[in-house]
Amino acid sequence: MMEAERAEKLEAELDRIIERRAREERDSAPIEEAWRETTRRHNEQRREALGLAWREHHLRMREVHARLAEEHEARALRLLDGAP
Repeated sequence: MMEAERAEKLEAELDRIIERRAREERDSAPIEEAWRETTRRHNEQRREALGLAWREHHLRMREVHARLAEEHEARALRLLDGAP
């Protein structure tokens, strides 16, 4: 095979590879966009769920601390009255 023919075949093969990759990139663009949108929605839902969980945690802590405050107030009152 002559060097020129070999170079032409290599060039044709490179052109096919480049065209295939360009086509794959074009074809995958909608899939990647859908993936990005799905990921965005998932992250948004996760942030919302975590926010609700933190809200519930703080509400529970408020209740715990309120009960503790009541207990301490009752103990302080007993001490003022001279009871142990």
